[in-house]
Amino acid sequence: MQKLVVLSGAGISAESGIKTFRDMGGLWEEYDIMEVASPQGWARNPELVQKFYNDRRKQLLECRPNRAHLGLVELEKYFDVEIITQNVDDLHERAGSKKVLHIHGELRKAQSTKYPELVYDIEGWEIKDDDRCEKGFQLRPHVVWFGEPVPAMEPAIEITARADIMVVIGTSLNVYPAASLIDFAPAGIPLYLIDPNEVIYSDTSRINVIKEKAGKGVEVLFGRLTGEKPTY
Repeated sequence: MQKLVVLSGAGISAESGIKTFRDMGGLWEEYDIMEVASPQGWARNPELVQKFYNDRRKQLLECRPNRAHLGLVELEKYFDVEIITQNVDDLHERAGSKKVLHIHGELRKAQSTKYPELVYDIEGWEIKDDDRCEKGFQLRPHVVWFGEPVPAMEPAIEITARADIMVVIGTSLNVYPAASLIDFAPAGIPLYLIDPNEVIYSDTSRINVIKEKAGKGVEVLFGRLTGEKPTY
């Protein structure tokens, strides 16, 4: 069975109602990104940071996977699908995807402020000010902030290097280091990019562009790869 590697970004979750940072009306217009997504912001105002992610988590619980998520699950009937996602939501998992790697962390998990390897599932949607790890340190969101290392990049590169087909959905290929993953795909394999916007990439001749939003784009991709229509 061929390995289909998917790199997904905010555009796939947007159709489920999750706000992106970059789009018009997105979170960058409501928040200074460095105040809610950096170690410095946490040091200055941990209450604001906790509230920001608690609100995102509460919103996530009200959202549902969309056609794009469901289409990727159905592709598992035909391919060994592995998803590398920049998203911190759990919509891929809730749709039923079996292999998902989060390179920027997971919103529904918390980690110790002192020992980041201590990670816990969050019951409900809130991390409280007195929630502590087993060693007594405050818990914070299990999210990779600006200026922090991305420990999942190495396994992401290993997955990409084994791809027979690679698909990029809902990300502009301008968010690094994630955007560099496409450069680790084996030479000559089919590369697809699903995005309604103009593609800015150094070698667009390598990429089959499906200029659609995620839901419609995955449906088009499904037809091209299988010759059939999805049943979701």
